[in-house]
Amino acid sequence: MTTPPDRRLLLVHAHPDDEAIGTGATMAHYAATGAHVTLVTCTLGEEGEVHVPELAQLAAAEADQLGGYRIGELAAACRALGVTDHRFLGGAGRYRDSGMMGLATNEHPRAFWQADLDVAAGQLVELMRELRPQVMVTYDDNGFYGHPDHIQAHRVAMRAHELAAAEGFAPAKVYWTAMPRSVLEAGMTHFAGSSDNPFAGIQEAVELPFCTPDEHIAARIDASGQHAAKAAAMRAHATQIPDNSWLYSIAGNFGSEFMGVEYYTLASGEKGPGSGPYGWEDDLFAGLPVGEGPDRTSAAEGSDPTPADGVNRAPVGATGQW
Repeated sequence: MTTPPDRRLLLVHAHPDDEAIGTGATMAHYAATGAHVTLVTCTLGEEGEVHVPELAQLAAAEADQLGGYRIGELAAACRALGVTDHRFLGGAGRYRDSGMMGLATNEHPRAFWQADLDVAAGQLVELMRELRPQVMVTYDDNGFYGHPDHIQAHRVAMRAHELAAAEGFAPAKVYWTAMPRSVLEAGMTHFAGSSDNPFAGIQEAVELPFCTPDEHIAARIDASGQHAAKAAAMRAHATQIPDNSWLYSIAGNFGSEFMGVEYYTLASGEKGPGSGPYGWEDDLFAGLPVGEGPDRTSAAEGSDPTPADGVNRAPVGATGQW
């Protein structure tokens, strides 16, 4: 029987690059400290823009080969983060990027937005059965900012959690990515008048769909020591994040604070010990009996060693669509 690592973290993201932008520092931090970090990506990001001119013909409206190219970008990003376990939900290409809300691409027969919820959730349940993660990370019910694939990733992850709970092996804690109001307000103040202002036209932080009251934040993961890994992972997604992106501009001004600190709300489970005025946790595993969770079923006990997406793989070696 193979003994799994004491801490097992599952992240469910919609497209390649989402993992780096939203949770890259967290992933690199836990991977570096010996936790088993599993990334599940739900689409190939076929409808993304192409910011590399010589690759423009890969776009969906041209050769429609961007998704395949982004598999390589995602592998490079995982190497940068030290993440060795990456899966595509249902297998690579099972679900297609739906594009932004209201576009005709939402109606594509393979669009993730059109996926049968219980079928997709069932695929994630099988991964949970194999991996037995204690903690899962995904988006809130608005998908952080309203993209249909992010919303669907939320629905699939939460339905999978419900189904796994009925069988007794659901993650003990579920977190949703978030940005505290105080952090956004500080950013708006800093970038006021800047030519590269990501908040241009926004008067108040509460106008941003991902603005979260500080008192609703449950965890602040300070992985500032991993800010370089996160930056490298973002640069691996070159077709999606151009070198002059405002993300790098913020990184240049805020450095490790922007690149290395990430925030979460707690959607399910008991909040562990924390600090500060709101008792923010500094560890997603806070309060859990680490090492006492259910063991992964061994092959000798009849489990199928083939991952739930149907692909046997060697681990990805060690190195967004918003």
